[in-house]
Amino acid sequence: FPHSAGIASSASAMSSLALCLCSMEEEITGKKLPEDKFFQRASNIARLGSGSAARSVYGGFVSWGKSDKLPGSSDEYGSPLPFEVHESFRDLRDTILIVDERIKPVSSRAGHKRMAKHPYAQQRFKLARKNFADLTEALKKGDDPNFIRIVEAEALGLHSLMMSSNPGYVLLKANTMNIIHRIRAFRELSCIPFCYTLDAGPNVHLLYHDNDSSELEEFITEELLLYCSDKYRIDDHIGTGPKKL
Repeated sequence: FPHSAGIASSASAMSSLALCLCSMEEEITGKKLPEDKFFQRASNIARLGSGSAARSVYGGFVSWGKSDKLPGSSDEYGSPLPFEVHESFRDLRDTILIVDERIKPVSSRAGHKRMAKHPYAQQRFKLARKNFADLTEALKKGDDPNFIRIVEAEALGLHSLMMSSNPGYVLLKANTMNIIHRIRAFRELSCIPFCYTLDAGPNVHLLYHDNDSSELEEFITEELLLYCSDKYRIDDHIGTGPKKL
């Protein structure tokens, strides 16, 4: 599994470590927390290692960050979405297209520091809050067009901040853009509701409904993998949450 390449290896690693530490604490002290408090504590500890890890201790759809739209949300830990996600989004799949598995030249930690004095930061925070509220509505209603619009806008917005920081930097590769262009063209041609998103790196996440997977497989194999490193892909889906071994 590529690490430091922008596909959240630190999120899975730190969340796993935090869950193990909390389980060990319970065994040593003999004090068992209620399940919701256990996961809140694990999420809080995971956050100290990686912000994204705060969400990764849960399965399903999870938010991180205080929001007036979500009761019980917090900046200190992640929280499962407190509403029923529309059934059409419960089967989302994620094919990660590995454009470049090498360690990226600017780490996420270094990137976060550059955001602190970014001239567009406050406007970006305001837009992110609006997009978050709109996205939760799309998840409730099964609204594919708005889901696609917001997810892709957020992906490009993230990278525009990197490019316009001081000093600016670019993590996208030529083949990242080639994949994005191919996705847009095929979506318009096929009318299949699927989209892309990006982590802080050059690799592309293709999000789609399970019932569209067979139709998209040919597109992925014959067109998109041509732009990937050794035709490397990782197929994933929404998980049910961690399991103690």
